[in-house]
Amino acid sequence: MSKSPSRPPIEETLDTLASLLTTLVIALFTLTFILQNFVIPSSSMASTLLIGDHLLVERATLAPRTAWATFIPYRDILRGEPIVFYKPVPEPDGEHIILVKRVIGVPGDRVHLRRGILYLNGFEQVEPRAAKPAAANYDPYRDDFPAIPPANIPGVTAQWSLDLPAHIRGLDLVVPPDCFFVMGDNRPHSLDGRYWGFVPRANLIGRPLFIYWSFETSEGQIEAKSLPDKISFTLYQFTHFFSETRWNRTLHAIN
Repeated sequence: MSKSPSRPPIEETLDTLASLLTTLVIALFTLTFILQNFVIPSSSMASTLLIGDHLLVERATLAPRTAWATFIPYRDILRGEPIVFYKPVPEPDGEHIILVKRVIGVPGDRVHLRRGILYLNGFEQVEPRAAKPAAANYDPYRDDFPAIPPANIPGVTAQWSLDLPAHIRGLDLVVPPDCFFVMGDNRPHSLDGRYWGFVPRANLIGRPLFIYWSFETSEGQIEAKSLPDKISFTLYQFTHFFSETRWNRTLHAIN
């Protein structure tokens, strides 16, 4: 039995390079168009999501439909599901930050809160995930939204102060076409749609699927922006990986 002739080293090198490039292209396509990483920076979605939760976000089903990708199960946003999106109002430095909140109202919905209880299209909602205000931290603007005029309310953007009255009908806030009204699950500690308005459909990024890693993190650590602080926190994560990873949240589905 004769041996097959050995291949020239240059061919083997080219094949290996081609394989690596193919893998890289597939990975970049997946991370660009299908999946995205996101880290929770605040407690506004607690206890559903905690500071330091690392999420995998699915982007494909919210993308514009294409004729060649009929295999993708496109579907519209549903009430009650969490979404990841670009905040409609840029930060003072011009940065467009990414947030995750829960969809409360879809186009045409009528929304209001009374003492922190949500009413949707005239019906009181049972929300087991949503934290309710206590007597000690009751806020009339936040918890009886939109009963109180937004002018001069801390945290309310100037544009929302102007826009909000035009969307009120009777007791309710009415969600306009191609927009969504969102709030955090930690209602007493969430700067959400009550403070800066609706999320346009064009700002949507995707749906969070599951937590692939969760690390005990403070709000100060996650907001560090200087390079030395980032390097210091990365080293801290590396040295405390086993002791401060929240193992019980690994691969935890988000709903």
